[in-house]
Amino acid sequence: MSTLPHCPKCNSAYTYEDQGQFVCPECAHEWSLEAETASAEEQRVFKDANGNILNDGDTVTIIKDLKVKGSSSVLKVGTKVKNIRLIVDGDHDIDCKIDGFGAMKLKSEFVKKV
Repeated sequence: MSTLPHCPKCNSAYTYEDQGQFVCPECAHEWSLEAETASAEEQRVFKDANGNILNDGDTVTIIKDLKVKGSSSVLKVGTKVKNIRLIVDGDHDIDCKIDGFGAMKLKSEFVKKV
């Protein structure tokens, strides 16, 4: 007897597999195994350079001079970035607006939480 996952919508134990999809007969919810692993990836924990957990809306400061790609500008140490948004896609973790520079994407390893 195989162990099938419970329904993520209603937590029913009576799920079955149909052509690579899991189906719940109680609420008619259908999902794939890839969707389960993707939802676990979305719950990724973002940490700053000191190991503090970052959340949407936090204020951070830059800990290292960063060259801005495609420009001769440099983001200086200590630049304060308010109201960050955390993003899962891509190699940069933080989407933000910096006064004087505009919209930027940063890596969480170069910031610290205020």
